[in-house]
Formats: sequence, structure tokens, C-alpha cells
Amino acid sequence: MADNCVARVPVFAGLSADDQQRVEALARPTHLQAGETAYSAGDPRSQLMVLHMGRLKVFRLAADGSEQIVRVLGPGDFTGEGAVLSGQRPEDYAVALDESWVCVFHHEDLEALIRSHPEIGLRMLATVSERLSDAEHRLHSLTSRDVENRLADYLLGLPGSGGAGGFTVTLPLAKKDVASLLDTTPESLSRALRSLADQGLIVIGVGRSIAIKQPDRLQRLVDEV
Repeated sequence: MADNCVARVPVFAGLSADDQQRVEALARPTHLQAGETAYSAGDPRSQLMVLHMGRLKVFRLAADGSEQIVRVLGPGDFTGEGAVLSGQRPEDYAVALDESWVCVFHHEDLEALIRSHPEIGLRMLATVSERLSDAEHRLHSLTSRDVENRLADYLLGLPGSGGAGGFTVTLPLAKKDVASLLDTTPESLSRALRSLADQGLIVIGVGRSIAIKQPDRLQRLVDEV
């Protein structure tokens, strides 16, 4: 499992086959069941987790104990880089949404790896910069848009199937988790979904399926702010 994990991750993909084998020797393959915690805030060991298969939900806990989802990781993504590079304990939590396989790198191993292959550190920095840009976009959305605008933006960003006149997306998370990601309540999310449906912009299907009937109008709703 580790060799596939190393080969498919962008930060390692540019290495030679020999160097990938050296990285593979440092990776600790780990299997997680759905709902199992990958790491918790305050864990004594800082470690980088590279997701090979499955999905991980990364979140923080608010003062009232509710989850605030930071991001959801898919195959090839990684988390824990901040704690690993600083050597400090993590400040967030990661839980497997599905049965998942991850490759774990401990702080001391990754530090030595970056010293010998600075390009890995540069690629990690590029990814972290992209996340910062995404976080700034999300912050702007949270402070300047209502729930309906945020939901429209989120739906348009999901992969879909269909033509230019409309397409269908599938929510990758339970609605309560989508609500957390959009910094709202499940009730407010449901109201926003119904409002978009009442306007003829979407059709709420079975399960998590949503048909985007008028993507141009939905985009104009996003651009209004």
C-alpha cells in the first residue's frame, strides 16, 4: 500500500524511482475503519498523513463542542503538515469518513526527507499556499455572503455529470457536514436548498443527488456579492 501512496501523491511524484523507494521505507501504512479517528488535537506525536484510499474529515471543535469542518481529504491529499514541520502537537482532528488507508510519516523522518529532497518541501509549501488561498476565499464567502449564496458557490464547485444546459452533482458529505463546512446549521442549509429549488435553479433528488437546472442563473447568484 505504501508504494502506491508515495507514487500517487504530488509532493512525491516528481522523485526518481529510487528516491520513491527510500520514501516508501519511511512510510507507515495504516488502515482506518469508517468513523475511526486518525489523530486528535493535542496528540503527543506530530505526523504527516497521506491518504491513499478513502476520505478523511479534518475539523476543529468549537467552544460549544460542535464540529467545524476545515476540509475533506480524498486520495492523494495529505494533512498534518503544520504539526510535522513545526514539531508541535496538532490543533485539529481527523476522522475517516469511509474505510481508508493512509501512509504516516513521523516528524523526524519527514524532516530528514525534506533536508535531502528540498523539492518535497517546496511542493508541500505550494499545496499549503493553495489551502491558504482557499481559506481566504472561504472567509470572504462567510463574511460577505448569505447561506444561499454560499450554497450556490459550493454546488457549482462540485464535480457533476451532464451537459451545459444542466448537470447533476452528488453531495460528498452528509447534509449536517455540508452545513458545518459552510458555517451554518442543518436547518438553514435545508431552507437554502428549498429556496433554490423553489426558484427553479435546482431539483433535489434522491439521497444526496442534486440536479443543477440553471447553472448560469446559479452563477449569477454567486456573482451578485
